[in-house]
Amino acid sequence: MNAVAVVVVLIGLVASATALGLLWRRTSGRIRADDGDTVIDVAGLAVGAVAGRHATLLQFSTEVCAACRTTSVTLKAVADLANADLANADVTHVDMDVTHRADIASRFNLLQSPTTLILDGRGVVRARIGGAPRAAEVRAELDRIITAGPRSTSTSAVART
Repeated sequence: MNAVAVVVVLIGLVASATALGLLWRRTSGRIRADDGDTVIDVAGLAVGAVAGRHATLLQFSTEVCAACRTTSVTLKAVADLANADLANADVTHVDMDVTHRADIASRFNLLQSPTTLILDGRGVVRARIGGAPRAAEVRAELDRIITAGPRSTSTSAVART
């Protein structure tokens, strides 16, 4: 290979890697609305886990996740603020370690940690966040979910887990 071809290949690789990195950065931590067909029984996932009457921030973490501790602190603070600010709100944060739970990672299609699911008062998945969430966006989504109330689901579409 001549020197010009090597330089062109290297520039192409750097440009591709940069574009992929920017795309990943742009989408990581963003809230994506969910179709609302999945209902999760939080108490059935982990011993001692309790779902909130109005919403639950269900965080899936792993032992080697650097951002998981920070995410846990952020989500706990958002839940506490929502409970303090919204009249009669009951929002909980549940942090579940799935390091040795491949069944759960597979069931909920967990491709990165942390992954957070925002559930309404009935346990319906209303939103999904891959990566470290932004507190203001989580709070806005909680306000929207609590204000709108629980979403109804058809019995045939509900997947109890």
